[in-house]
Formats: sequence, structure tokens, C-alpha cells
Amino acid sequence: MKQIIILCIMATHLSANDSSTTADKDPVYEQIKLTALEKGVPDQFLTQSFTHENIQIHDIIPERFAKPYEEKSWTEYKKLFVTAGRIRKGVIFYKEHREILEKMFNHYGVSPFLITSIIGVESNYGSHHKEFTVFNSLYTQIAVMPKRARWAKQEMIEFLLYCYKDNVPPHSVYGSYAGAFGYGQFIPSSFNNFAVDFDDDGVRQAYTWPDVMASIANYLVGNGYPVNSPAGQKKDAQVYKAVYAYNHADNYVKAVLALRDELESVITSKLDE
Repeated sequence: MKQIIILCIMATHLSANDSSTTADKDPVYEQIKLTALEKGVPDQFLTQSFTHENIQIHDIIPERFAKPYEEKSWTEYKKLFVTAGRIRKGVIFYKEHREILEKMFNHYGVSPFLITSIIGVESNYGSHHKEFTVFNSLYTQIAVMPKRARWAKQEMIEFLLYCYKDNVPPHSVYGSYAGAFGYGQFIPSSFNNFAVDFDDDGVRQAYTWPDVMASIANYLVGNGYPVNSPAGQKKDAQVYKAVYAYNHADNYVKAVLALRDELESVITSKLDE
């Protein structure tokens, strides 16, 4: 009996030389391995990522997906995101970052009030942007959520590719229960495709405001934001469509646009004083 216990302990604490063997026993690793290698993520980086001691399946994540905020009534949803406190905080945020917002507007043509609103809804201006590691969020979806597994596998590969290329430890990045991260709450594929190095430091950052603001603007433009369209109904519809691409929920778009309008009204009136 004592020998069996010792063998069990040894099996759960393999040496570094046995890390690939441990990873090979992980069904999530097996599902993404070949595609990740084809995309350019080295085998050693993959095995290290999938033998990390902090890998965890979070039972609460499926529960959160079962009761998303976006399925609340518009009245309930609006009370969460279009509040006096969030408007007040947004005005302060705009004043603090006005120079960057104006630079972003001059470059991309996207309303600085809209960018401020999206940041306000997504992360409450940077104060609420992390709950779980992105790795564990996606890992949980692959492991125990069959309806989301295909999407999550693609995003896990995109995330590992980002971490490898930018030399980011995969288990150091925190985000939402869905796997979005940064102040702008990009999913990994969106970050890889639309993130911008706007402060010219050589790295696309998810937590520095110039990069975050420009990346959101770049995403909106890439998804049909009407940079050169005339004002009117057509433009409003294009803005709605671009914001909807950011989060496929009508309540989300309505909240972003309502907060944008409130911020623009208050900020413009203060600038005119």
C-alpha cells in the first residue's frame, strides 16, 4: 500500500523532463496542438503552457454564460451601465485623456465620446477588467462547454500565438469569464487582428491607453464605422453595426450609444463654458 501511494504522488509531480508526457494526457491540449503548431506556436511553449500549476476549470464560468447580462431587459441593463456615476467618471476620464482621444480622432475619425463610452461599458474606465486568467477562461469553455468549445479552441490558439510572439507568460493575463482581456476587452483573435501600437513603443499593449483607444477605433473602422459618411440615418445605422460587431447584443449597443450621448452632452456643455 505504501508503495502505491508513493507511485501516485510521483505521478502527480512529474519532473520538468516529463512535462510533454503530462501535456499529452490533457484532452484540451490534444484538441489544439496540431493547429497551434501549424500557426507557429512552438511545441515547447505549448507543453509549458499546458503543464502549468495554475490550470483550473472554473465551474462558475458556465453559470455566467447561462445568465448573461445582455439578456436582461433593456431597463435593467441600462441601470447597470448608463448611470450618473459612470457618466461622471467618464467626464473625468475624458478630461484626463483628451489629448490622446483627439489624436486618435484625427487619425481614425472615430468619435472620442464613443471610444470613451465603450471603455466605460467594457471595463468601467479600466477599473474592472479581470476576473479569471484568459487561459483558464478558454480552457474551461473547451473542457466543459461543448457548444462553445469550437470557438474557444480557436481563441486559445490565437491567445497562445499572441503570448508567444509578444513574450507574454500565458498564465499572467487576466480577463473576463468569456476570455476577453485588456481595458478594451478584446478577445484574442480581435486583439491579434486589430490591436495597434499607437504610442510607438514597439509593442501592442492591452493596458496602455494610447494603444487601447486606437485599437478600439481601428476595430470599429474595420467593421464598418462610417468615417466619411454624411450625417443622418445611414450613418447612425453604420455606427450601430460597427458597435454590434464589438459585442453581438442589442442591449450592449444601446447602452454604449446612450452613454456616448450622455458623455457628449455633458462634456460639450462644459467645454463651452
